[in-house]
Amino acid sequence: MRKQIYIEPDQEVLLKRLSRELGVTEAELVRRALANLSGISQPARDPSAWEREKEYIRRRAKKRAQPTQPWTREELHDR
Repeated sequence: MRKQIYIEPDQEVLLKRLSRELGVTEAELVRRALANLSGISQPARDPSAWEREKEYIRRRAKKRAQPTQPWTREELHDR
């Protein structure tokens, strides 16, 4: 859910610095702070997981697809 909040200038500096250092969005930091204050634990996110996923997608995209059907499109049109 989208929220708009007001923070102090020093909090803005801190939020931006922590966001860069931790490799997460500012919104994620706010969510983590709220979860921490409420006592709700959330699983830690692995920022490198998406990079690994993108690399997997790149490798898969380079592979040529193997035909699985014993016919060609043109053969179907001849029928």
